[in-house]
Amino acid sequence: MTRFKAPSKKKHGVDFKKIKRKIGRKLPPPKNSTNTEIKSKAIILPEQSVASEKAGLAVNKKGLTLKELLQQTSHHNQKVRRDALAGIKELLIKHPTELKLHKYAVVEKLRERILDDVKVVRDSLYDLFKLVILPGCEEDNQELVVSLLMAYGFKAMTYLSFDIRLKAFEFLDLVLEFYPPSLPLYAEKIFQNYADILRNNQCYFQDKGKLKVVLVGLVRCLSLLPWNKRETDLHDKNDTGQRVLHAFEDDMPARSTGFPLIIKKLKDLVPILLNSFREFIPQAHASPKLDGTSSSCMLSILNCIDMIIRSFTYDSNGELSESQSSLGDLGMMIGDEAISSLMSRKLFSLFPLNPVHDHSEKEYDKYLELNMVVTKVFFQLNEWICLPPDLLGKFLEFLENALLGKVCQASLSAHAVWEKHLIQLLPFIPKIVTYEANYWTPCLLQAFTQTFKESKPASLLKIACLSAIEHMLTSITEKILQEQTSNLEILEFQDAFSAWIRELPLLLIQVGDKHPAFSQAVLRLQLRIGQRGLFNSSLVRIYDDLQFSLREFYCTCEEGIMCYGPFIRLPREVQELSLCCLYYVSHLDSDFLKTMSRCCLCPNLDPHMLSWVIEVLHSAYRAGHIDIADHLSFCVTLLSSFKVSHEVVPPGLANDPSFKTFKSITRFICRQLTMMGDNSLVLELLEEVILDQILLKPPLDNSCSLLTVLVTLDDKPTMLSEKTIDTLGGYLLQYLMDVVQCIPEDDDKHTQSNQLRTLRFYYLVPCFFLFDRCHKLMNLVLKSMRSTLEGSFSAISDSCIQSRKAFYNRVNAVAFLLSLMHKDSKLQRIVSLFKADIDNVLQFYWQLLENASVGIEERDKIHRSVDELKILRSSLP
Repeated sequence: MTRFKAPSKKKHGVDFKKIKRKIGRKLPPPKNSTNTEIKSKAIILPEQSVASEKAGLAVNKKGLTLKELLQQTSHHNQKVRRDALAGIKELLIKHPTELKLHKYAVVEKLRERILDDVKVVRDSLYDLFKLVILPGCEEDNQELVVSLLMAYGFKAMTYLSFDIRLKAFEFLDLVLEFYPPSLPLYAEKIFQNYADILRNNQCYFQDKGKLKVVLVGLVRCLSLLPWNKRETDLHDKNDTGQRVLHAFEDDMPARSTGFPLIIKKLKDLVPILLNSFREFIPQAHASPKLDGTSSSCMLSILNCIDMIIRSFTYDSNGELSESQSSLGDLGMMIGDEAISSLMSRKLFSLFPLNPVHDHSEKEYDKYLELNMVVTKVFFQLNEWICLPPDLLGKFLEFLENALLGKVCQASLSAHAVWEKHLIQLLPFIPKIVTYEANYWTPCLLQAFTQTFKESKPASLLKIACLSAIEHMLTSITEKILQEQTSNLEILEFQDAFSAWIRELPLLLIQVGDKHPAFSQAVLRLQLRIGQRGLFNSSLVRIYDDLQFSLREFYCTCEEGIMCYGPFIRLPREVQELSLCCLYYVSHLDSDFLKTMSRCCLCPNLDPHMLSWVIEVLHSAYRAGHIDIADHLSFCVTLLSSFKVSHEVVPPGLANDPSFKTFKSITRFICRQLTMMGDNSLVLELLEEVILDQILLKPPLDNSCSLLTVLVTLDDKPTMLSEKTIDTLGGYLLQYLMDVVQCIPEDDDKHTQSNQLRTLRFYYLVPCFFLFDRCHKLMNLVLKSMRSTLEGSFSAISDSCIQSRKAFYNRVNAVAFLLSLMHKDSKLQRIVSLFKADIDNVLQFYWQLLENASVGIEERDKIHRSVDELKILRSSLP
C-alpha cells in the first residue's frame, strides 16, 4: 500500500526576511555602532613575583604567612577571621618553631578575639589556644603569656554580652589548667567575677549547661588553693601511689601576700552558692526525676562550698595567721556566726535529700552523692565552728549508716559513689570518736572496723582506713592514758585497735608483691603502732602477737620445702620498713628467728638486705628483745647453712658474688659477737654449738666461717676446752687437705698464682691461728698425718682406679701442707717442736717408694714430695 502524500502548497513571494530569535538571547549590535573594546597583554616580571618574596618563609596551605594571617584575624568578615584562625592553627602545627619565635606577638594579637561577637570565632580561638599555643608555651616563661591573656579575659568577664562573659570564664579555666601558679596573682579579681556572674544566675542561666561551665571553672580555681590542693592530689591517687594533678612546683604561698583578701572574697561567695543550690530544690521536687545537668550543678556547688569551708579551717588553724589579724577578731567572730547560721538554715535543714517521685537506683545514686558531700561539708564546718548537738546527731547517724553501707543500693554504680565519697569522710573519724561523739563512739568504732575489714585490699578505701587508723593511734592512746577516761571506753578502744592490728599481716600476705605502695602503707602503720607501744603497755601484747601471723610474709617450711613469702620480692625500701617493724616486738621467739634465718638463706635475697636483717636482729638483741641463746643460734645457723656457689673454678672464686657476700657476712657477725660482751663467756656459749656443726662436716666455706668465729672469740693461750681441742685435732687435717686439694699449686701465670695464694690463705689462716694459740692442737694434726695416710693406703683396691688416685692426691696434699706451714715463721717454730712427727711422715713416704705396687708416675711424684720434706726437715732448728 502506498502512502498518501498531501498536495504541496505553492510558494509565494516574501516582502522581507523573518528572523526567529530565542527569548533571552542578546541582540547583536547595530551595524553602525563603534567597537569600544580594549585589549591588552600582561607584562610578566619574574623577579617581582609574590612567590619569590615568600621563599623560605613558613606558610599555610593557602600560601599565607603568620603575619598575614594575624592581620586577617581583625577582618570585618567573620568567615575571614575564622579561616585566619584555622590557618594559624595549621601553620603552627606544621612549623612549631614559628610559635617559639613569635609567641608573644601571636598572643598579643589573638587575645583581641576573646571579645569577638561571633561565637564560631571565639570557639576557634579557644581550640587554637587549647591545642597549640598553650601546650607550646609550657617550657617557656608563661607569666607574660598569662598576663597578656588575663587583661582581655577580665575585660570580657564584665562584657555586656553574656556569651562573651561565659567564654571568658572558659578561657580562665584553660589558663589555670596549663599554668596553675597564676591563680594567686589574680585570685581576688577571679573570685569577684565569679561572685558577680553567679549572683544574677536567674537572669543569665536559663540554660543549666552554661551554669555548669561556670561552676566547673570555679571548682578548678578553688582546688588550686594551697589548703585544697593537698586533698585534690589525694583524690587523684591510683592504686600504686600519688599522682599530682599538675606538674608544677607549688610556689603559691611564696608568691602571694593577698590571702586575707582572698578568704574575704570566698566568704562572700558562700551565700551566693547557697542561694543557687536552693533554687534547684523546687525543680527537683516538681520534676519526675533530677536531670543530669542539674545534678552536676548541685554537686559542683556543694564541692565549691566544701572547699571554701576548708579555707576557713586552714585560716583558723594558724597556718595563715595574718588573715585573722587583718580582718579583725570581732569581724571574724561575727562572720563565723553568720556563715554557721546561714549554712544551718539553707543547707543542713534540707538534709538528707531524697527523691520524691522516681525511686530508681540511678536516682538514688544522684541523691546519695549529694548527701555524702553535704555530710563532708558539715563535718568540715564543725571543725571550724561547733554546730548544734541535734544537727551533729543527725549527721553522725548518717555517718554510721554510710560506714555500714546502708545508705547505698546494691548496684555497682551506687557502690562506686559510696566508696568515692566515704574516702573523704574517713579523715573526720579520729577526731569524732575521740572528742566529739561519746554516745556514738562504740557504734562508729564498730562501723569503721567493718568497713576496714570488708574493703578490698590495696583499694583507695583501704588506704584511707589505714590513714585514719594512723591518725587515731596518737589521739586514742593519749585518751587511754587520761585519768578521766572510763574503763569501758578503754576496753572499747583496745578491742577496736586489736581488730585493726590483726588485719595488717593478713593484708601484707593478700596483696603479696603486686602493690608495693600499699604494702609500704601497711608497714608504715605497723611501725607507728610499734613505736607507740613503747609508751603504752596495752599495745605491747597486741603488737607482739603479729610475729606469729607474719611468718608467712617472710618464709615458711612445709615438709622440708621452703615457701618464700612476698618479703623476698618487694622493693628494698619496703623490705627495710618491714625489718624496722621487727625491732619494736618486745620479744622475738626462737621459731620466728628460724623463719628469718630461712629467709636469709634465700638465694634471691639482696646481699644488702641480708646484712640489714642481721643488723636489725642484733639491735633487737641489744635492746633485750631476743634471748642471747636464740640470737647465737641464729648466727650459727646462718654461717653453717649459707650456700656458696661452687660452679666457679677456684681462680675465679674470689669474684663470685655469693662467695664475697658470705665473706662479708662472716666478718659482720664476728664483729657483732665481739660486741656482745666478754669474749670468753660468748665463746663458752658458742663452743659446743659450733663443734656440733663442725662434726656434721659442712662445706669448706661454712667450715672456714665457723673456725673464724672460734678464732675471733679465742685468745692466746687458747680458751678452748680439751674436748674441743681433741675434736678439732681429728677434724682439721681433713679440712686442711681439702683446702690444698681444692686449690691447686701455683703455676706459671703470675696473676693467677697471686689469686690462688690469697684464696688459699683465706681458708688456712683460721687453722694457723689455732695452731699458734694451742701447740697441742698442732701436735694432734701432725700425729694424725701418718695414720691417716696409712688408713687410706690400706683401703686402696686394685680394681678401683679412683681410690688409688685419691690416695696419691692425699700424699701430695700432706707434703704441700707441710711446706705451707714451714713458710710461716710462727708455725715453723711450732713444727720444730714436733720433728718426730715429720720424721714419721717421711718414713712412710720411703716405705711407699719401696712398695712394688706403686706406679712409675706416682713414684715420681712421691720422690718430689720426699725431696721437699727432706729440705723442710733439714731447715728446722
